[in-house]
Amino acid sequence: MNEEFVNHVVSDNPLLLDHSKVSWWKDRVLAWERGEKIAPITMDCAWTRRCQASCSFCYAQAQASEGGVITRDIAFQFLEDAAEIGVKGVSLISDGESTMVDYYADSIKHGSALGLKMGVGSNGILFTKDTLEKILPHLSYLRVNFSAGEKKRYAEIMGLKQSMFDKVKQNISDAVAIKKRDNLPVSINMNLVCMPKDADQLLPFSKLAKELGVDYGIIKHTATDPDGFLKVDYKEYENLYELFRECEALSDDNFRIAVKWSRIQDEGKRAYTKCFGTPFILQLSGNGLVAPCGPLFQEKYRAFHIGNITTTRFKDLFNSPRYWEVISYLASDDFNPQERCAVNCLQHNTNDWLFKYKAGERSFQSTSMPVHAEFI
Repeated sequence: MNEEFVNHVVSDNPLLLDHSKVSWWKDRVLAWERGEKIAPITMDCAWTRRCQASCSFCYAQAQASEGGVITRDIAFQFLEDAAEIGVKGVSLISDGESTMVDYYADSIKHGSALGLKMGVGSNGILFTKDTLEKILPHLSYLRVNFSAGEKKRYAEIMGLKQSMFDKVKQNISDAVAIKKRDNLPVSINMNLVCMPKDADQLLPFSKLAKELGVDYGIIKHTATDPDGFLKVDYKEYENLYELFRECEALSDDNFRIAVKWSRIQDEGKRAYTKCFGTPFILQLSGNGLVAPCGPLFQEKYRAFHIGNITTTRFKDLFNSPRYWEVISYLASDDFNPQERCAVNCLQHNTNDWLFKYKAGERSFQSTSMPVHAEFI
């Protein structure tokens, strides 16, 4: 979609959910363009690779690698290092269910106290009232991965018992109630990862999200890995466009269904031939591995692994020659993401904007920062 459309979205709705926000970070982009080592704006992280669910669309199944255990001390040191080098936002939303570690709430409070914007994605199973009371005042957003709207189908798609459907629904309701009671600025949303074969859940999900009173519901694509572990025919999404629009029509002044059209409509194709986005959005596995992106967590891609925070502090990894060697290689003529990368990676929209910016086809935004600008 063109830049005029992006500006229109920003002016009419400051919550930008379907595009990169890198164009608001002029100073950091210019420093990168000068060849300076920059800190990531956003870090996508997890404190563990464990998870109670077994979602049919889960990319973590294709990300197994060797690593260690992220203890409380290591997690806190990582957050301190991230804040020190200039990271702006930390999302606990990577390849594991971070609520399963006993220091989860404390880590969010610690990151927030350091000046980091904190966001979380979770299956919501362990969001007790006590946990929600602790974390919601310190979060920019809370996202619940809830890829269905009906109990039986929820269990089938997410690999959980049907009883979890009602449990997580209640946890979401509790989060919404706490937010409203205390007038908290946190955005609460529900996220559906759409596999075309599960399109029957799009409307039930959208109606449920509205019923529960969350700020918005997201309908997004399924990412696929290079080895075809997750197989999705992106052309099948075109058959769902009318249904997507029907879901979007449920939006009103207090609620929004946001379809990630930019990812769905491009059918997983890349216009860019350089990977420029990784220094702006870096990823951390739940086993401590630091890699440019989640698709490269897998052990077979260890040539791209930067290091592990369970053995080396993050700021030392960031300051090491290895860090910039890996980042620079991905942006070089020797690496073509069209040929070597997974479809629709986390950095995709940022890659696209930066590539077009370097070609003189994009310019920086002159409007004020959008909501959640730290999560680009």
